[in-house]
Amino acid sequence: MHRRIVTVALAGLLAALAVAQPALAQRTTQEEIIRGIIATVPPLQHPLDGTLQPIRGSRLDAWLPEDDAEAREVLTALNDRGVALTARWRVDNEGARALALRLGRLQQELGLPVSVHATAVMTGFFEGDPSTLHVADDGSTFSWHLLGSREMGCPFRLQERAQAIRARWQALVDAYREAGVRIDLVSMDWYSDGPIEWNEAWEASKRCTVCREHIPDLDDFCAFQEAVRRVRGELQRTCAVEVVRASFPDALIGNWAVHPHDGWRYWYDSYEELPEGAPFRRDQLARYRTWADEFAWTGYTYANPVCYPWNAMYPWYPDYPTDYRWFFLGLLSGSTCAQYTPAELPLITWVKWRPTPAAEGAQPAPAMSPATYRELLAHLLLRGGDGFMMWCRAEEAVDEVGAIAPALDEALTWREFLAEGEPVLFDVPRTPGTVVSALRLGDRLLVRRTDFEERPYPVERRIGGVRVSIPPAPGRYQVIDLPRGE
Repeated sequence: MHRRIVTVALAGLLAALAVAQPALAQRTTQEEIIRGIIATVPPLQHPLDGTLQPIRGSRLDAWLPEDDAEAREVLTALNDRGVALTARWRVDNEGARALALRLGRLQQELGLPVSVHATAVMTGFFEGDPSTLHVADDGSTFSWHLLGSREMGCPFRLQERAQAIRARWQALVDAYREAGVRIDLVSMDWYSDGPIEWNEAWEASKRCTVCREHIPDLDDFCAFQEAVRRVRGELQRTCAVEVVRASFPDALIGNWAVHPHDGWRYWYDSYEELPEGAPFRRDQLARYRTWADEFAWTGYTYANPVCYPWNAMYPWYPDYPTDYRWFFLGLLSGSTCAQYTPAELPLITWVKWRPTPAAEGAQPAPAMSPATYRELLAHLLLRGGDGFMMWCRAEEAVDEVGAIAPALDEALTWREFLAEGEPVLFDVPRTPGTVVSALRLGDRLLVRRTDFEERPYPVERRIGGVRVSIPPAPGRYQVIDLPRGE
């Protein structure tokens, strides 16, 4: 009976979200987002209690009521819905620092995790300083431009900038320590600053005397990428990770899109272009890129993959129906991280329901259905996920949280599997069919089976040396006993 109530409530919420999808507001303030979540997202019937990470995101920060008692009520109400506010660190901004410390103090008093978002503190390696630019054969300096204005320079001329940025981190970490406020989790979405290999970066490095000295086989894109990503990883470790963990050794710290993987990247950010001559693997209209192991150099303490429905990727699989296109691309990106991430390393995934905004002049892609998005989230959890972060536009934020929270609540029915289970299936079918994910706990499996075509009969998967029969169970989890070895 209890489970039926959860299912009915979830179905009602998904239906409401589907109706609300076309009617997005013009602009939404941070206060409206937070109060909207509290007003419209039901409290979880199964509390997080440390089993899964709370929902964090780009729109879940920067506002608290001025009265501490009311602020505590807001934080408690959000926590009841599986949501955590994150302090947004700024550079040389005393108001932002005071708000961050106040949020951390209140979260600590309530026994909630204290989290900070530090992209702004990490950003600033390439700001046009001549000392960071490429060096031409005649001794002059030059750069290339990213996102219209950022002057991208030499990966090997950033020592002074690294010292300055490390000092920023040290000042903020010291402020927390001196205030008696701990730091439990640090997130970033630092990606378009510092050394990168896309767009004009490779061609610029070929013209740079310093780059040629550091990368003898610079004509090999993979050698270039490996060198650049190693520098990038070391900058994150020395500027951020070492500083945070020296004062807060148990803190989780990670960065957007930095995680273990299989050597390929299955998505493109909106500004990224594959350089001419760089290797790729074609699959229908997709061009998947090689990807160096940046994570190994960072010292990060959680994996942070990205499973967005990037608008420009929608045409890649023209024969797939919309729901399976987005499900396939999201699960492919999530699974390559899950399969290569050690069990002891938390895995927190960036997700989004609606497609990212279309580029100017491009056709906006349709969204996957709310029900299919729920299935994607469930499969990501059964492949080792420990929680979700979300990015979205302000006017989408309440609905985005409203789509994630029920998926957490439903999964938390099976808390023991989430806490102790081992993911055992990572296959992503190349055509719409049946997708199965599972956590193994002893001789039992927690399974999610999602069918993208009519298959009203059991399917088999081989797990631990035995064949397991998995019957249809549309839209729900099922527990299956493992048969004895063959």
